[in-house]
Amino acid sequence: MDSIYVLIPVTVLLLGIAVAAYLWSVSSGQFDDLDKAARSILFEDEEDSARGGPQRVKPPPPAPDEGD
Repeated sequence: MDSIYVLIPVTVLLLGIAVAAYLWSVSSGQFDDLDKAARSILFEDEEDSARGGPQRVKPPPPAPDEGD
């Protein structure tokens, strides 16, 4: 029974910290655009398409065999 006197204030303190962190993240705009990151990997940016798209680098040719 004595442990409940410690657990209740600790729980209320942790709940207060969690609520404060949630309210801070909402007010700082963390949840404004949840789909932007998902779309960014699927579609090209307009800047990339205006420059001709991302440039692909060709791998170097294989080294000749020295044992022949």
